[in-house]
Amino acid sequence: MKYPNFFDKIESIIVQDELSNFLGSSENGIIDISYVEIVKMAGHSCGVTAGAFLMAQKGLKALYGTTLPQRGQIKVELKGNLEDNTGVTAQVLTFITGATDNNGFMGIQGRFNRRQLLSYGATIEGNVRFTRLDNGQSVEAFYSPAKVVNPREILMSAIAPNATDEAKKTFPQRWQNMVKTLFDNADKIIEIR
Repeated sequence: MKYPNFFDKIESIIVQDELSNFLGSSENGIIDISYVEIVKMAGHSCGVTAGAFLMAQKGLKALYGTTLPQRGQIKVELKGNLEDNTGVTAQVLTFITGATDNNGFMGIQGRFNRRQLLSYGATIEGNVRFTRLDNGQSVEAFYSPAKVVNPREILMSAIAPNATDEAKKTFPQRWQNMVKTLFDNADKIIEIR
């Protein structure tokens, strides 16, 4: 798969997964999740996939410090409802944290359950809240892409009735430049509390 070069420069999220270790899927349960894998899972790269990845990256660092986040041991609460186009964010966060609503892995004899760890419509201030199941500590992540880009403006330049052939032709590159701008300005657009 050919993709923009900047994808390879984005810091991966490294987690430890007790289930992966138990089943021998990865040595010591260590899983390295790259943005390229998120793009493959989602089928595209956009401001939503980038934002979800960054919220997880920064939120889990704040929550776990220097220790590895424990995939499958993190509760994820989304402020948005599923019908509010929150599904892509949820899928990215499921991929990273293992948390699912009611359709994930049910566990083995009471261990490794991933169900009921992700919910929508939470009464929180941020876009998403991550909570450790082992100690109850939580952080909220706030995503504000409008501080640095206007995705709708870029999109409309290519799909509006009066869009020029040049605007349509250059759209994919301009779109990914917008995504790169989000990653380059992660500290401006992501806030963790």
